[in-house]
Amino acid sequence: MIPFEPGPEVTIYTCGITPYDATHVGHAAAFVTFDVLQRRLRDLGCRTKCVRNITDVDDDILRKARELGVHYLDLAAEEIARFDSDMRALGLLAAFSEPRATSAIPDILRFIDLVLSSGHAYRSGGSVYFRVSSFPAFGQLSRLGRDEMLELARDRGGRPEDPNKEDPLDFVLWQPSEADEPSWESRWGRGRPGWHAECSALAMRELGSTIDIHGGGEDLIFPHHECEIAQSEAATGEQFVRHWVHVGMVRLGGQKMSKSLGNLIFVSDLLKEWEPDVIRLAVLSNHYRSSWEWSTDLLTTARERLERWRSGAGKGRVALDEVRGMLDDDLNTPGAIQALDSLSDRGGISLGASLLGVSL
Repeated sequence: MIPFEPGPEVTIYTCGITPYDATHVGHAAAFVTFDVLQRRLRDLGCRTKCVRNITDVDDDILRKARELGVHYLDLAAEEIARFDSDMRALGLLAAFSEPRATSAIPDILRFIDLVLSSGHAYRSGGSVYFRVSSFPAFGQLSRLGRDEMLELARDRGGRPEDPNKEDPLDFVLWQPSEADEPSWESRWGRGRPGWHAECSALAMRELGSTIDIHGGGEDLIFPHHECEIAQSEAATGEQFVRHWVHVGMVRLGGQKMSKSLGNLIFVSDLLKEWEPDVIRLAVLSNHYRSSWEWSTDLLTTARERLERWRSGAGKGRVALDEVRGMLDDDLNTPGAIQALDSLSDRGGISLGASLLGVSL
């Protein structure tokens, strides 16, 4: 565990949604985690600036829009509205900004130009690629071997088989658009940005060249965050992120909850039957770095716990500092919940629960 000593202002960038489907519990786990992190930082007296991007143009949303026969921005607008409604219901603090990739094309073009000018990228076959061999630290975040990285790149849209690449691990910064895809003018030809380039450009535009905390689901470690580090530090020559926070996967039926598998529990469906604070408590009863299995039993237990807290029926007295101490210990929300279980004073419980974003 790496010690974190926050300054007066803490900058946070968390990878947001690609808006082509509804918000599921896996999303909620990531965003609620960063919400609790912000609440504790503010409790310490820090100002927080949390940016949560929206990837409204990439392979996934374009493919889904094509399948549905709708414009990709219409699909994005519908799903962004649903996501925002879900997050408001769950009581998330408002983001400092929620920039959309399509709003930042000039910034993305300038960023790619910086990477090219630094000698870390090259043009080939109408695309611009990052040259991984030029960045010796590539792989230090994920700590994966080359074969493992190639396998994940193949599974997660990295296209290592692309014949235009110098190295299969090289990744795209700019690419030509297909006939039915959106495109923008650039000095490398009409096309659209690569996913990784979008996030780096947005993060730097909103928060500067070095960010205090960056993260998202652990499935983003490679290739997304590994590529972000390489291209960002190549462009600026500065450290991109001081601290990384990655949230474990939520499983259903023993498999990772994901759109590709279709084994999803949607937040909007849960909200029809369960109080938002119950859903938050169910999520926070698991440590953020752990992968865990979703079950309705988590909701039942959370509802019973919430009822006890609201009645002030604890087992004894625990100082609020114990709740804070648990959150300071790698955001140990299960430990904080157990400490709150021991409080018998309703006022004390209410103060502690507010650090978890739970209203009594």
